Amino acid sequence: MAAVGRKALDATAVSTMVLLCLVWGFGHVAAKFTAQGISLVFQSGLRSLVAAALLIGWGAWRGIPLWQRDGTLWPGVFAGLLFALEFIFIFAGLGMTDAARMVVFVYLAPCITAFGLHFLVVQERLSARQWAGVLVAFGGVAIAFGDGFASGRGTLLGDLFGVLGALFWALTTILIRATKLAAVSPAKTLFYQLAVSAPVLLIAAWLMGEPGVVGLTAPVVAAFAYQCVAVAFASYLTWFWLLRHYLAARLSVFSFLTPIFGVLAGVLVLGEPLTLSFLAATVLVGIGIFLVNLKA
Repeated sequence: MAAVGRKALDATAVSTMVLLCLVWGFGHVAAKFTAQGISLVFQSGLRSLVAAALLIGWGAWRGIPLWQRDGTLWPGVFAGLLFALEFIFIFAGLGMTDAARMVVFVYLAPCITAFGLHFLVVQERLSARQWAGVLVAFGGVAIAFGDGFASGRGTLLGDLFGVLGALFWALTTILIRATKLAAVSPAKTLFYQLAVSAPVLLIAAWLMGEPGVVGLTAPVVAAFAYQCVAVAFASYLTWFWLLRHYLAARLSVFSFLTPIFGVLAGVLVLGEPLTLSFLAATVLVGIGIFLVNLKA
């Protein structure tokens, strides 16, 4: 399905993407912090449930229809399942690796997205420079894997889960851009993902034997509220609005900032270690994202 009406980045898209990068960079740190009182995959399902309720209220207030028949049911359900798989791997992985490491692996997604859209959307074909960006980003991920192995901290499986989370995030974006979901409202696209992922994630948490809510404190509630309101509701709604109006493979031109914000947040808020090799890996992934999404 060809992109219709999508445009190159302008000042609105750039400033919005920088803000989203900041919000997302702190998202994994907030999830790791919330795990002190709410188990990881369970909190992911719970935040989808809360965000879906907020979205229904938003839709009612703004008069945005979420329930009409428009031929998007099955693509929407599939997008929701991909979204759920993304967060099963991300949140389960957070239990096995640092938040700083997770954000670097997850943000391989823009490169995977650009690679996939190259074959599906004529307007999103990759140039030689963008192919180089993909290779640089994957090189950074390889170094990050090596850093985890050398550190002896047992992060390999968690790191791998981060890459799988990135893959499912990219597949979700590609599905949205290549089906009828590209033409529906951002609110409806997000609603499919939240409404489908909430029960799937909660069931997955139960099957994994997670304890759920184990102890609530004011900081834990604040961190969880940040995830529900700022991340799962406001930032994702904004992201899908951007997807509808701008070229998807260019949207993340500044998303190289997210791994940087995430690594800094992990180090400053959670006191996670930062090695020179992992710092180099973060920079390479950021450069790769930048090259892939830089306007030709």
